[in-house]
Amino acid sequence: MPFVEAGQVRLCYETFGHGRPLVLISGLSLQMVLWDVGFCEALANEGFHVIRFDNRDVGLSTRFRERAPVPLDALVRAFALGHSVNAPYRLEDMADDVAHLLDALGIADAHVVGSSMGGMIGQWLALRHPERVRSLTSIMSTTGARRTLIPTPTGFRALLARAPTTAAETESTLLRHLDLVGGPRFPQDREQTKALARLCFERGLSDGGAARHFAAVVSGRDRTPLLQFVRARTLVIHGTADPLIRPMGGYLTARSIPGARLLMIHGMGHDLPPGTWPTISQAVRTIAGRSG
Repeated sequence: MPFVEAGQVRLCYETFGHGRPLVLISGLSLQMVLWDVGFCEALANEGFHVIRFDNRDVGLSTRFRERAPVPLDALVRAFALGHSVNAPYRLEDMADDVAHLLDALGIADAHVVGSSMGGMIGQWLALRHPERVRSLTSIMSTTGARRTLIPTPTGFRALLARAPTTAAETESTLLRHLDLVGGPRFPQDREQTKALARLCFERGLSDGGAARHFAAVVSGRDRTPLLQFVRARTLVIHGTADPLIRPMGGYLTARSIPGARLLMIHGMGHDLPPGTWPTISQAVRTIAGRSG
C-alpha cells in the first residue's frame, strides 16, 4: 500500500474508484481496513474517489511509542470519575493530518466521512480547514460534550476489553467487541470479521495507540459552541441502539451544526454492518450532491 508524508507523520492509504474525492476517517484505534472493501466500493459506485487511511498511531502509519500513555483501562476509569486526562496529541492534530494527506495527494478539497472518533476529527477539519471540506458526514459521533461521551454499561465493557496479543485473540476480541456494541437489527458477517481481524494483526497492532487515541478524545474541548461555525453541508448519522456513543450524541451534533441533516438508523449500534451500507452510501451521495 502507498504512503505519504503528511506534515510530521507518515500515513498509509488506499483508494477506490474515480470521481469526486471522498476521505474516510477511522475511529479510535481502528485500522483503515475496517472500512470494509464492500463499503468503499459502495461509495465508489456512487461516483466517489474513495480514500481510506490509517490514522496516526494505528496500522502502518507513524506510531508514537515514545509517548507512553496511561493504560487504557485507567484512562477510562479516570474519565468516568471526572478526572482530567492528559494527551500526547489532540484531535486537532489528527485533523491537521487529514489536511496534510490531501495536500500530499494534490487534492484541494474533499467530501469527508468520519466514524466515531473519525467524526470528531472530521468536525475539527471542517472548523480548522473549512476550505478543504466540501461536505461532512459524521457517523455515530458527538460534539465532545461530556454527557454524550459516557457509554452504557455494555459500552464500558467494550472499552475495557484487554488488548489482544495474538492473531486468535485479535479475532475473538473483535468479535466480542462487535457483539457488545453492534445493534440488534443488522447482523455481522462473522467470517469476514475474523478475516479483517487477522489482517489487522498481520499489519501490526499499535501498543498504546488505543490509549493515546482515547486520551485525545476525552481531553479535548467541547465543540458544541464551535460547531455553529461549520459551513460545510453536513449529514449526521447515528444508530438508535448505539451503546458506546448514545443517540444523544447524534442529536446534539445535528442540532449544533447549521442546516445539518440527521439520519437515525433504527437498530444500528456502534458499527457499520453490511445491511447499513446502501442507506449510508446513498445518503452520503445525496449530501455531497447538494454541495457539488
